[in-house]
Amino acid sequence: MTDRSPDRIRELQAEVQKTLDLMARQQDFYNQFMASEYVQLGRGRVAAIVVAEVLTDYYTCAETLFWRISQFFENNLPADRWHAEVLRKMTFSIPGVRERAVSDEAYVRLTELRRFRHFRRYYFGFDYDWDKLDFLLGQYERLAVLLAHDLAGFCGFLERLLAQRPAEARAPE
Repeated sequence: MTDRSPDRIRELQAEVQKTLDLMARQQDFYNQFMASEYVQLGRGRVAAIVVAEVLTDYYTCAETLFWRISQFFENNLPADRWHAEVLRKMTFSIPGVRERAVSDEAYVRLTELRRFRHFRRYYFGFDYDWDKLDFLLGQYERLAVLLAHDLAGFCGFLERLLAQRPAEARAPE
């Protein structure tokens, strides 16, 4: 049985908040890049490399949090497919255990970014398909809003979990 002490719950809350903050900084970087350097560079090689990096970093940031949530709630992950499984399991609402962390709509978009991250990990070239990048950027731009909402909801679940703890185990006010 997992340790669901108030301290461990607060630690997971801090992980979620840290991830939300990192994602917001990533999104700020992306927005600034698109408003300035991208305008100057155009749809060339350097811009494509930056866009690919933004997409893969964003997904990796999210996946790291999902792995930590999974560890906290003792989700079993197969060694050979854990990347796909950890994402899939974040869509589960498990009565008496945890609420879902990711909506179905966010899951579809995250899956696209996961696939691209896998491709990017083994692609050592510099020439990207801008049609594919445009598609992925559309997924990312919508996902940034969806996932922030989903994770805020998951934070609410963690607050409710803390509230269920005996009064003496809660943080002083």
